[in-house]
Amino acid sequence: MQTGSYINGKWYQPASKKISKNINPADTSDVIAEYPLATAADVRTAIDAAVKAWPAWKKTPGPERGRVLWRAADIARRRVDEIAQTLTREEGKILKEAKGEVLKGISLLEYYAGEGFRMHGKTLPSESRDTFTYTIRQPLGVVGLIAPWNFPWAIPVWKSAPALVAGNSVVFKPAELTPATSVLLAEIYEEAGLPAGVFNMLVGSGSEVGEAMVHAPELRAISFTGSNKIGGELYVKAAKRGAKVTCEMGGKNAVIVMPDADLDKAAIAIHGGAFGSTGQRCTATSRVIAHPDVKKALLDRLVAAAEKIKLGPGLDTASDMGPSVDEKQWKTVMDYIKVGQGEGARMLTGGSRPESLSNGFFVQPTIFDGVSPSMRIFTEEIFGPVLSVATASSLDEALKFANSVEYGLTTSIFTSDITSVMKFIEDVETGMVHVNEPTVGGEAQLPFGGTKSTGVGEREMAEEGLNFFTEIKTVFINYSASTERSLTR
Repeated sequence: MQTGSYINGKWYQPASKKISKNINPADTSDVIAEYPLATAADVRTAIDAAVKAWPAWKKTPGPERGRVLWRAADIARRRVDEIAQTLTREEGKILKEAKGEVLKGISLLEYYAGEGFRMHGKTLPSESRDTFTYTIRQPLGVVGLIAPWNFPWAIPVWKSAPALVAGNSVVFKPAELTPATSVLLAEIYEEAGLPAGVFNMLVGSGSEVGEAMVHAPELRAISFTGSNKIGGELYVKAAKRGAKVTCEMGGKNAVIVMPDADLDKAAIAIHGGAFGSTGQRCTATSRVIAHPDVKKALLDRLVAAAEKIKLGPGLDTASDMGPSVDEKQWKTVMDYIKVGQGEGARMLTGGSRPESLSNGFFVQPTIFDGVSPSMRIFTEEIFGPVLSVATASSLDEALKFANSVEYGLTTSIFTSDITSVMKFIEDVETGMVHVNEPTVGGEAQLPFGGTKSTGVGEREMAEEGLNFFTEIKTVFINYSASTERSLTR
């Protein structure tokens, strides 16, 4: 396995004395690899390579750029097991979930491969006689991508694939905690025929590598996924110098359960949304707002299912849930559990680390009842397997509670009443809504993103994800004998 950065088509060992240990969160004695951290000087080297490579890549026809992605998808499909095992070992999610993430990334590669044939523009009527007007989309130039640790394959793919097929060259910083999966992505792009310098990867800290990228004038756009604090600061810095910026940040997603809901279906969806991927995804279900007529029956189902979850290393096929990604995140989750207890919420199950798994960052699936909308565990993102359950006696009250937080990524309702469904869709303040299914999930052809503090800038994935990495050029062709613009009105 490569343990350096990737610049100008070559693996590169930064001359840094700072080393990042890539540790298996399920077994802290398992050190996967050690990575010398890139510096600001390495960022400059990568940018120079990307700038040099961009003109030829820009001139490469869109369909041919798409074929590179299609070959990458084929290579990734052959390496699914290897990618999934690497992902599980460094991030912690169970192997089944890791394979699902890899397959999602492959779908994204396939989707954006096709977009090479569809660089959309418009033909529009002109107000002038004998004038043809239309728009085209062109690449920005060199762009910067900064990815998080919780989806170390899918998110780098859904950022890099549209950037590349649009004709940009890329400087990419994966999360320090999960560089090995991104190394495989760089290998795959190289094998697929991506020219040297078009895709460059730097393993380094946000405070040095990320900061240097944000301030680099050559990076015409920055695409960031991560925390609200860092994202907010990044947005101001990059936008101040005129760069395009998109930031996908936090979520505090709710499921509303109405009295006419199918409780078995709702419980299965909430269970998967809350505890899948150890709750470490921005679309995780962290709140339930249930009608009092059905709350007890729903809780009985949820608690019973949570207590059957088998915690363990993700590579063990018997495990249902893996660990938190590192000690810092584990402590954050444990602190929030204490906060919930201190606020007066009633913990129904979970709340600790099993003694038998003390060598990893494990947290039992935890469910709180009696949660009010003013409690921190109801309003703040925990990013762990903690579910808060509140009560609302009407849809209006449930919507009020759901909308009371600063985030607006995704939400769901369980009901069989079409009037409730339509009111929910209209009034809930999130960028994505689900009806009678979990809050999690996304598809390559559909926009992904949220409102309020969840995100700024354009949506990711789908056509919107491609559009972010392009700029529109408006064209006027006057084919009359006169050079003057002759208006029709």
